[in-house]
Amino acid sequence: MGASVFVDTNVLLYLLSKDEAKAGRAEEILRLNCILSVQVLNELTNVARRKLSMPWDEVHDFVDLVVGLCPVRPLTLEIHERGRALAERYQLSLYDAMIVASALDAGCEVLYSEDMHAGLRMDGRLRIANPFRD
Repeated sequence: MGASVFVDTNVLLYLLSKDEAKAGRAEEILRLNCILSVQVLNELTNVARRKLSMPWDEVHDFVDLVVGLCPVRPLTLEIHERGRALAERYQLSLYDAMIVASALDAGCEVLYSEDMHAGLRMDGRLRIANPFRD
């Protein structure tokens, strides 16, 4: 079994997309040894409600599906503190930095994200990868 990969919110949102290629790629990624953070679930819920106007019952079903497929890392004070330091060092948004901090804490080597800095290596060991690039 390979190293665990961490998944950003935007990758999971493609599971709901009409773009079959991206939806299929998101499904492939979920078949890997994926890990999420509570921050990803918060963002997923927020986008599903506000941008996609999904009713709460559908949001609950979608989040439950994702949680059933991937272990979820909690947000802790230590992750928050590390995330703040990462945001400052790498000029990330605070929310992205919390996801990066969780991925580092989980020991992941890859973080799949469409909108972070693809190719960037965080703390010398976590690589940001855009799973939708050719």
